[in-house]
Amino acid sequence: MQEARNLNRLAYFVAVVDAGSFTRAAEYLGITKAVVSQQVARLEQEVGTTLLMRTTRRVQPTEAGQMFHARCVSILREAEDALGELAQARSEPKGLLRITAPYDYGTSVVVPLVTAFTSRYPDCRVELNLSDRMVDLVSENMDLAIRVGWLADSSLQARRIGFFRQYLVGPPQFAARIAELNGLADLPALPFVANNALREPLEWTFTRGDQEALTVRFKAAIAINTTPAVMEAVRQGGGLSVLPDFLATADLADGRLLHVLPEWQLPSGGVFTVYPAARFRPPKVSAFVDMLIAALRTETPPVE
Repeated sequence: MQEARNLNRLAYFVAVVDAGSFTRAAEYLGITKAVVSQQVARLEQEVGTTLLMRTTRRVQPTEAGQMFHARCVSILREAEDALGELAQARSEPKGLLRITAPYDYGTSVVVPLVTAFTSRYPDCRVELNLSDRMVDLVSENMDLAIRVGWLADSSLQARRIGFFRQYLVGPPQFAARIAELNGLADLPALPFVANNALREPLEWTFTRGDQEALTVRFKAAIAINTTPAVMEAVRQGGGLSVLPDFLATADLADGRLLHVLPEWQLPSGGVFTVYPAARFRPPKVSAFVDMLIAALRTETPPVE
């Protein structure tokens, strides 16, 4: 109860500053001027400083009052958002959910989840935009983006919900050549399938333990601009390449791909949910993200 009274005093103070008058603030709040004046006076006693300069014509904040007003506005907005989120959490997901995701991750991970989501929430419809370009969430009216890799700084709201590993892989046809490798320095002699969807498709840094790191620059025998197509080229014997675990794990497990020099690791990337700036996230968005997080927690264990 004490916390609620303190929030009320902050709200009364903000109303007085915004209105420039105790009388107008009281009219806006729907209470008496005496209550507003009394509560603001108690607030000043609690903080131990004068927040308002009172004249016959206008009430103005002191320098301390101006700084305190900005903080109070932020606190009240956070409280309002928290209450709004609680109210929305009790609501059933419904309506159109518009999602964008990269083509490879979207096809292998998001599409199965979308079908499960619409089955669980029949009042929801989903539009999924699979694209390897950076879709503008605001101009294209998206509710949610799922992005993988390494995020650049952005004014959007992002949350890391998981990660993926990267593996150097090769086709079974290369088994003998792979077995003859003495180390990373021998890799450039083998054909390589470059993924031109990446910023730097030919240069990769490998680590072993905490101390060893070595960068290898490959020579592209084939260059392709989508990751699933790169994987198919490797399957067909086109060469080695680097693939994410969400595409390669099943093929590695059944022998359609070989894990090359598994004692060396490549950098892991993140899986992110990215939202347009908004005060509340609709229940449909929260429900879908919760399902995605649950799915990531039950994924197949990493290849050793």
